[in-house]
Amino acid sequence: MAAEKLPSDIWISVLRYLSVEDLARLSQTSHYFRSLVDDYGWKAYLKTNPRHTWSLAKSLQSWSPYDQVRYHTIADRNWSLPSFIARPLASRWAGKFQPVLAINSSRLLVAAANHIYSYTFGRSGDSRLAPSIQFECAYTTNKVLQATRDITSIECVPDGGYDRTVYVGYADGSLERVVLPACKAGQEGPIHIEPSYREKRPFHGAEAVESISSCGDRMLSLSSNGRAAFFTNSTNPSAQFIELRARSWATHLSHRHAVLGASSLTPLMVHSIHESHLSQQPSHILTNSTHDDHPRASAVYGICGTPPSAPWGASEQVIISGWYDGVVNVHDLRSSRRAHRIPGVSSFPAGGALYPVMSMCDPWLPEPVYSVSTGGGGSCHIAVGTARHSVVAFWDVRAPNKGWSVHAPGNDPSPVYSIKLESSRLFGATQSRPFVLDFGPGVREETYPKLTKSPREDGLKRRDSSGVGFYVTRYGHSRPQ
Repeated sequence: MAAEKLPSDIWISVLRYLSVEDLARLSQTSHYFRSLVDDYGWKAYLKTNPRHTWSLAKSLQSWSPYDQVRYHTIADRNWSLPSFIARPLASRWAGKFQPVLAINSSRLLVAAANHIYSYTFGRSGDSRLAPSIQFECAYTTNKVLQATRDITSIECVPDGGYDRTVYVGYADGSLERVVLPACKAGQEGPIHIEPSYREKRPFHGAEAVESISSCGDRMLSLSSNGRAAFFTNSTNPSAQFIELRARSWATHLSHRHAVLGASSLTPLMVHSIHESHLSQQPSHILTNSTHDDHPRASAVYGICGTPPSAPWGASEQVIISGWYDGVVNVHDLRSSRRAHRIPGVSSFPAGGALYPVMSMCDPWLPEPVYSVSTGGGGSCHIAVGTARHSVVAFWDVRAPNKGWSVHAPGNDPSPVYSIKLESSRLFGATQSRPFVLDFGPGVREETYPKLTKSPREDGLKRRDSSGVGFYVTRYGHSRPQ
């Protein structure tokens, strides 16, 4: 074959620009190209099409590049249908809580009231079988159930691969660095976290710590009265403070920016990070397209970074936010779409306020957005947890007009308080329990924790066609013409 006479280096360079379908077809043309694709093609595809995941991270280490591409391709196809397994991770709790999630490559942590429930991610050596998610144990942060000691925020931080260190914020303003002790075999009941595993960070007085974010060894916490603390994940750190003087809700931290969400005329502000210091004045104010003509106070409850493979690139300059009016806004700090005045606001950056470059909403449920996360199929999806009916909404930023929403298993009359989205799974939590939507292949009954109650007793609908998940109600966002 004449093509095989070209140097392999040229073909290896060409492989970087081929799709999965092209690579598969090329590998079937000859033994030479089969070997070339197996050795270089699948690896090149993985580099140019990254898929961010926590729960699959350990399994992917043992899978071949071909097996990884196969898994992600099937998951991407399921996202496009959409087709998924909806499954609760636990039976309903006895009370109604406002849970928050934290995640790393070893476990999912669900904090509700004074409990932290740990779910570990299994390792699958066979790419045809989905890695499992199993309940590990429960922890308590307070021996007595007190509303003032409820956990209001939690964030995982690097700890050298042990994946047991978290920052925990409480309703009484306490902030702690906590190392979760190892679970004991045969342990019955929750493990109380003793003081020797906890370090206090006295940054927020008596105001609830609403949000914690991390980026490397840097931390950002925000209390309900608008005090933001910027510090490092170290022993006895000193903090730099910013006072928003407004009811505040959400944070997002990257290498270059700290983003703060509050309730005000300017509810979303960006502060630049320069040589480990946070600018006291915002470098950008991010607004919506109505402020010039009809200024009104709003609130931002959820903030995150861009989808890893979005068309505009995985840039820290792109910020996703969920607003009180049910709108999800995408702001690009590089954009030239700026408002040069905001009625009622006397001081803001010289560059003005940035308008969003993209906005989305669920037209059938214009409720506040409580949580935002990115990832999903093609690493191009935005997911949000809404304030009513346990609804999660999704948009593919490559076709944002084709969004869709789904009720969580059990259809609780509750907000989806917290979500974490990765390449093939969405983890979420309502007032009643945590749940997962799994778009990946190879899901079995034993992939998930065994439920302790019958589906009828647990408020679940009938099993779906897979026999593993449960039926949930899904609907598209398109309005009939």
